[in-house]
Formats: sequence, structure tokens, C-alpha cells
Amino acid sequence: MKKLILITCLTILWVQNILARHIKGGEISYEYVGPGSTPNTDRYIITLRLFLECNASGQQLDEMANIGIFRKSDNQSIAGSPFNFPLVGDEFINIRQPNPCIVNPSPVCYRLRTYVSSVELPRDPVGHTAVFQRCCRIENLTNLSPNNNIGSSYTSNIHGIDAILPGEHNSSPSFAIKDTVLICQNRPFELDFGAVDPDRDSLSYEFIEAFNAPGGGGGGILNPVPPGSIQFVSYATGFSGREPLGKGVTINSSTGLIAGIAPRGGDYVMSVIVREWRHGKMISDHRKDFNIKVDERCDLAAALLKPSYSTCDDFTFSFKNEAPASLLIKSYTWEFGDKAGSGSTLAAPDFTYGDTGVYNIRLVINKNEQCTDSATSKLFVFPGFSPGFSVIGSCYQNPFIFTDTTKAKYGSVNSWSWDFGDESAINDTNNIGAPSWKYGVPGSKQVVFNVTTDKGCEANIIKVVEVRNKPLVDLAFRDTLICSIDTLRLGARGAGIFNWSPGYNIINPADANPLVYPKTSTWYYVNMNENGCVNSDSVRVRVVDGVTLTATPDSTICLTDPAQLNASGDGLKYSWTQGATLNNPLIRNPIAKPIVSTLYTVTASIGKCSATKNVNIRTVPYPFANAGKDTTICFDDTAQLHSSMIGNRFVWTPVNTLSNSTNPNPIAFPRRSTVYTLTVFDNIGCPKPGVDDILVSVKEKINAFAGNDTSIVIGQPLQLSGSGSELIEWTPSLYLNRSNVAGPVVQLNENMTYVMRAFTEEGCSALDTINIKVFKSGPDIFVPNAFTPTGRNRIFRPIPVGIRQLKYFRVFNRYGQLVFETSEVGKGWDGMLGGKLQQSGTFVWMVSGVDYTGKAMQKRGTAMLIR
Repeated sequence: MKKLILITCLTILWVQNILARHIKGGEISYEYVGPGSTPNTDRYIITLRLFLECNASGQQLDEMANIGIFRKSDNQSIAGSPFNFPLVGDEFINIRQPNPCIVNPSPVCYRLRTYVSSVELPRDPVGHTAVFQRCCRIENLTNLSPNNNIGSSYTSNIHGIDAILPGEHNSSPSFAIKDTVLICQNRPFELDFGAVDPDRDSLSYEFIEAFNAPGGGGGGILNPVPPGSIQFVSYATGFSGREPLGKGVTINSSTGLIAGIAPRGGDYVMSVIVREWRHGKMISDHRKDFNIKVDERCDLAAALLKPSYSTCDDFTFSFKNEAPASLLIKSYTWEFGDKAGSGSTLAAPDFTYGDTGVYNIRLVINKNEQCTDSATSKLFVFPGFSPGFSVIGSCYQNPFIFTDTTKAKYGSVNSWSWDFGDESAINDTNNIGAPSWKYGVPGSKQVVFNVTTDKGCEANIIKVVEVRNKPLVDLAFRDTLICSIDTLRLGARGAGIFNWSPGYNIINPADANPLVYPKTSTWYYVNMNENGCVNSDSVRVRVVDGVTLTATPDSTICLTDPAQLNASGDGLKYSWTQGATLNNPLIRNPIAKPIVSTLYTVTASIGKCSATKNVNIRTVPYPFANAGKDTTICFDDTAQLHSSMIGNRFVWTPVNTLSNSTNPNPIAFPRRSTVYTLTVFDNIGCPKPGVDDILVSVKEKINAFAGNDTSIVIGQPLQLSGSGSELIEWTPSLYLNRSNVAGPVVQLNENMTYVMRAFTEEGCSALDTINIKVFKSGPDIFVPNAFTPTGRNRIFRPIPVGIRQLKYFRVFNRYGQLVFETSEVGKGWDGMLGGKLQQSGTFVWMVSGVDYTGKAMQKRGTAMLIR
């Protein structure tokens, strides 16, 4: 039984919690109506506006609202708190006439429930705070994390008597109900969040963190807690109370107009605080908390420009619509604002101005259409702006000096803004041209410098400044070698006072660059003092009495080959003779390319001490190889190779298509184009062979075809059709209109055989013949009256004579079934039907054609299939 009761209670709480997630915003305002019924009290009408989802019902709809009132001085509730406020209004707010230029709009609906009551408050120097709390906000809030089961708190600060002058009273401003705007994701929008103040006080607006409710959102109706105990909601990455819709949306502090580019679709919590100002000081404030829905489906065409632009590099400016791209934008009309009235219809044009100045630019999209929009801005054209700054300093114990180095051809610099990037301070900013800053800790500091001119030019410059715990000592070298007879100048750079030690064989030890002449290896130490910042470093000077040197042994190379020369030792500088044959004569290991045998001398030096060595490089020519000139042969022909060489042995490759690869002049018989390589060796010193190639190109095989044997009638012209090569010759030339073309025309009175020769320019050729039978009759189609598929006459086909076109040849069996059909000359029936040889019998044939004069011809008959 106890278990059943527990389950029932938990179920009720869960259902109550789920049903309560319906709140979309709220606001508490108050109106002064006069003195209270008891001394030192004032009467106020306090109003709670609660915004709900339109589908809220049942337990989500409270008939009474619990509002607590607390003294601001000690966070304690006044007598009678919390107060029950009755429901006095319940209305649905919808968009009745959505913007016709918005496509795919989602419905926008809020339910506004109003609770009002009259409350007498004691006059208090500091004032009071009215608080209403409720579970729960709607789920899946995009800009909160976590984004579910979030409670809400709405407050209003009621002024104290110290905030106003004697005899004055105050009523709070009230936000206008203009929340039914349709906002499309990634599109510009405006939302009027302005308020009206009955006392005509000045108002200012600001985004501020939204309030949670104690314990999150679990529990439905809540008893309000003191305002000092209310926590803020937790925002998701990329959002905050000051940027509830991201960086692309801002609020006008004077008008309350919220504008910008909407974020991605979703529900967003937004809280705006309005402050009342009277006689130059703030007297009170209250908030409006509201959930904005950004529609992910809708779209609209928009024109958007920044308030101003500048081009300070040159006279050319690139224009673009700041609103995100939309398929609803059909046209662009730009006005550049110059005297000539220049403009463009491109989406993102470039324009070069003829002079400096401030130009009024304008963009119109979808001009002269229903869904048009426009935007204007100012463009400052003043090139010659070169921003920059310099910095002097190295040690964090001393101030760093920053200097503006900006140059402006037009106008002058009118503002500076420095952020010195000191993580140990919160006031590390300045707004003068040459500030100084002393860092609290060393490290890499990101300095941000913003500079503007009175001509509208502006730049942000970021530099990383290294702030060291010691001043920077920059040494020319840290380790070096000298000869015992040398004098060496040490080198150091820095912004302080130098002192070198020890005093052994040193001239001017207080100089940054003293002279030393030690006789033995010595460490010299330098100390630098920069206004109390001290650093030190050291230089090792190694001393020798002479130079050690070894060099590459003498060698032999093939002529034109490179040779690597090598020298080793303790020398600091090297110099080789015969520099014209070296890639670099001043390095330790140059590459030599001598054209004759050459003697190289290398000198290694340490200061005034030196040593030399000689290297002899002997050159030997490569073995001489000449495989002969490239040649071309016909398919299935041979080529005689003719080589020349100087050497003691040779090798031909490949060998499989050579008659004798050991012969210097073999016969090649390749089937396809082949490169033959001749490699020649000798024994006079060059270890590398001489190599040469010869290409034997093989022409493709000529497939000569004079055409199929054919039949004609007397007087019928016949065009031959030869193929196989571009060059053709027919013999005999008798009765041919031309004998050297692929398709000559012939008219015969008797049978004739022609031989066609297809050949190439290289002399390759092939032959084929065509037999032409001449019938003495007129044009006709001859069809045999019998055939034997298993005998000599295996194919039953028509024989057209003087026929230009065979339209069809059809064969039917005795049942009228079509067993064969063709329109190609030379094709016929093999006696098969469905893969089976037909039985002996009589078959009907039909043939149709057009003779060479254009006359149609039809014939029919029967033929016997004999097995």
C-alpha cells in the first residue's frame, strides 16, 4: 500500500512538472495611485504579465499568482507577503497580417495572462523589490545549457524615497506588447522592445542575464524567495545574458530597438532591463524576460548595410549586401553617390572613385517589385592611411613605451585605444597617442591598438610583445675560434649599460663591443643593467696556435662528371683555387666540374693563421658510342643497324629481335617500334659506359581491302571503295575515272578484275583484288529456286544486279510464318528457325529493291529446301 502511494505521488509530481513547461516570458510593473490608508505608506497597483504558449491548459493556467515583496535594504519580506494576485485578463496574441514578403512563415502565437492587485507599501529609503517565480520555461531553449526544466523569476524594483525629490512619486515604465514579430534564421530583423513611462522619465535599455528559479523548474507554483537568492540561468557556448542572440544582435540603449542578423532557428531566452533616469540619476529599474522564437523555415529578401564604411588604402571599394544571401533576391541596384550618378546592378560590384570625399551609398533589392527593400550608408574615401605603432622595452620591471606611428595623407588621427594585454591587471588600457605601461608579470602579451582618423579611417593592429623577466642581451656569437696572434671584437646589443669580465687581455670592458686578444681559451662574461633590470650572458673564445687541415685524396673521374671535394679541420674559412670550375670556392666541401685534369689548392684559415693542401682531379673521356640514325621500316621488314664506337667492348639491348647482338652492325627485325641501346665500355680509366640509342619505327600492318566481289548490269556506274592506307593505286586503270583514289567510279561492258595497291610514303604496301561480274540484262534481283543447308548451296539469298538498295528479302513457311528477313546485300537464310533446321519443303519468298536509276522493283516466288 505504501509503495502504491509513493508511486502515485511521484507520478503526480512528474505529470505536474511536464504540464508546467509552458512559460515564455513575463514582466512586473507598478503604478503609483496615492497615499496608503495608514501613515507613511503609498498605494501601488502592481501588474504581472505572464506570457504562455497558446496551447497551455489545465494545471498550466493559474487563477492566482504568488508575488512576494521584499525590502531592498535587508532582503526581508514585508508583512503580508507573498500576496495573491487574481487573474484579470486572458488573451491570445497572433500575427494577423504577416509580412507578405516572408515565404514559408510559421504561425506566431502567445497567450498573455494578466494578474493585478493593489498593495500598500511602507515608505522606505531604499525601496522594495517585487518577485514572481514559476516553473517552468518551455523546453529545448537553444541559448541555455542545460536547456530543459528551467524555472523563471520576474522582478521589478520599486523606488525608495531617497531616489526621488520630496513630493515626487514614480510609476514604472511598461513594455509595449510588440512581441509577435516573425524572425527568420540568418536574416536581418528588428524587434521594438521600447517601454512607455507615465512620468516621462528618461529610459535606457540593456540586455541582462535572465533569472532562474530556486531548484530549477521542478514544482509548478513557487513561493518567491528574496531577490538576493535568485540565480541566473546558465548560457550555452556562444551566448550570454549580454548577447542572448549571439554577437550579431544588439539593442539600442536609447530606444530599446533590438536589431541584427538572427541566429539559427530555435527558442531563445532574452531579458531586457529598463532603467529610469530623473534629474540625471537612476531612480529605479525593472525587467522583461521573453522567449524569442527564430523560425528555421521562413525566408525573406533584405538589404542591409553597416552605418558607415571607409576605404583608406586606395580609391576602390568592394560593395556587398550585409544580409545573408537569399534566393528571393532577384535584382540589385547600387547607387555609389558620386557626382556622375554611377551605380551597378551586380550583387557585389567594385567601384573606383575619382576623388576623396564622403559618399552617400544606397542599395535597393528587387527594385519596383512588391518585395523590395533598401539600405543607405556613408562611405569615407580617404586613401593614404598607414596605421602602426612601435614599442620600446624588454624587462617587466620597467615601463614599456608605446608610440603611435600612424600616418594619414588626409585628415588627422583623432582617437587611440590601447589594450596592453596584461592578464595581471584589469585597467591595462589607454586612449592617448604615446602611453606607457608597466607589466605585472613576464610573458608574451597580445597588444591591441585601435586608431581612427577624422576622415573615418580605422584600423585594429595586433602585436605580440615579449615581456621578459630580464632585459634582452643579444650576442653576435656565443662560441668562436681565433689564432693566438689575433685580436677579436666581441658583440652585444641591448638597451642598458654593459660590463665585460674578466679583465684578461681586453680593451674597453665597459663597451658593448670590446676587443680581446687572449693567448689561451677564455670565457668572457657580459652583464647588462637596464634601469635596475639586470641580465648576463657569456662568450667562449677558443684559441689555437695553428690550423689543422686534411683534404680529399687525388682521384680520376669521367669527363663532364662532377667530383665532390672535401676538406676537414678546425679552420673557420676555406678558399679553393680554380673557382670557375666549382659551385662555390668558399665552402668546405665544393663540387668540381673540371673540363681537363686540374690541380685544386684549398686554404683553411683562422684569423691570421692558415694552412694549405692540394687535390689533383684527373679527367678521362667517356667511351664513345653512336648507335646510328633513327630509321623506319615496314611491318614484317628488317633494318640494318650501322654503329660506330671507341672502346674495348659493347652490348646491344634488347637482343631478342636482333640477328646477332655480338655484331656491332646487326640486323633488326622488330614487330613493333623499338629503341635499341648501344652501351660501350673501355679500360683507360672512366668506369662509366658510353650510351646511345636508335629508334627503329615500325609502320602498322597495311590491311588492304578492295571490297567484296560484286555484280552490275551494262550501263550501271559502280563506285569502288578501297581501304588500308591513305595512298591507293588501281590496276588496270581501264574504265576507271581515276586510278589513284580510294573510291573511283567504273562503267563496264564485260567482266573485270581490278588489283588495288595500298601503300605509304615510306614504301610499305599491300595488295587486294575485286571481281566484277557484268550481266547483259537490265537491273534485276535473282533468287534461286532451291538450296540445301547441308550441301553446297547452304545459304538462301537474293542476288541483286543493278540494284542500288535492297529494301527487304523475306522468307515464309507454308503456314505463313516469317522465318527470315534482311535488307543487307549478301545475307541470307540458313534454313534454321528457333535454332532448329527446318524440314524439306517449299517456302515462299518476297523481295523488294530500288535499281540504280531509282526505279522500284518487287518480286516473289517459291524455293525448295532440300535436306
